[in-house]
Amino acid sequence: MDIQDVLPRDAIPSVDDPSFGTAYFGDDDDEVIVVESDPPRAYPVRILSYHEIVNDVLEEPHESRKFAPSATDANDEQLPIAVTWCPICASAAVYVRVVDGQVLTFGTSGKLADDALVMYDRETESEWKQPLGKAISGPLDGHELEVVPALMMSWRQFRSVYPNGVVLQPVHGGENDQHGRSSRAAYDMARYNEYDAADAFGLRAMRGEGIERTWERDDIDAKTTVLGIVLNGEAVGYPIPQVRADGGIVSDSVGGHDVLVVSDGSEIYAFEHPGEPLELRDETLRGDGASWDLTTGEGSDSRKLTRVPARRLYAFAWQDDHGRESFYGLG
Repeated sequence: MDIQDVLPRDAIPSVDDPSFGTAYFGDDDDEVIVVESDPPRAYPVRILSYHEIVNDVLEEPHESRKFAPSATDANDEQLPIAVTWCPICASAAVYVRVVDGQVLTFGTSGKLADDALVMYDRETESEWKQPLGKAISGPLDGHELEVVPALMMSWRQFRSVYPNGVVLQPVHGGENDQHGRSSRAAYDMARYNEYDAADAFGLRAMRGEGIERTWERDDIDAKTTVLGIVLNGEAVGYPIPQVRADGGIVSDSVGGHDVLVVSDGSEIYAFEHPGEPLELRDETLRGDGASWDLTTGEGSDSRKLTRVPARRLYAFAWQDDHGRESFYGLG
């Protein structure tokens, strides 16, 4: 693991007291990380690119925790979570921020590990590699955070699918901005969009410093979007092109759990397999006497598929953590 010091600690400020509303200042096509709380919450990538971590608390029990590798001591009324984003890795992961009964508050360490965000917790000062959700140094070295089921979609789709949903409000910009900027100016995405569109990857491609990385394979691009699932110590990354090549739907087993991975070509989702065969037609799941919404997993007969905890990221970041043999559909 290659660790670099890039910035001072907390130079990229986490959001520790998030506020939510119904209005969003960005574009309809902006991506948001969605946590299906009550009401559903959207965390725009436009805001996360400038903060990288949101320390939040869900004020109600969260479903789909049956996949957790070990139980936490988070209570039934509140679930402390960290919504995290690494712009270099395009790594979206939501974690329960409770370890051994202690609620942790995460900040940015200023370090990168294999070009990935290194977080630190302010309670023990342990350092955590963001795509892994694992402590790599400090008193909690080796501990892993529980992954919260989440998904990504456009702001337009979020507003359509979750009309009662709320969105994270900007910290910078507006009438109280010390630089007199609008929120849109404060959270400009030009340099991030340029990085995403480029073939090169890593810190050097993002900021023009550090080692230029190479990609020694031709069966998948370094910046292919992958949905990574880790259950019971087994890790499988599902690249969108490989899932689409299988008809947009894959039945598989990870760590002893039967999973269903589905992609509409732009986004990718994972559910606990319902047991009956399903097929994808016109971007709708069909089977077992019902149709199922691809985004929410809700069935036409009031059933709902259980979402599997996963993280979405670029292929190079998944390979850094799990090796070149960890991709579904690739040798």
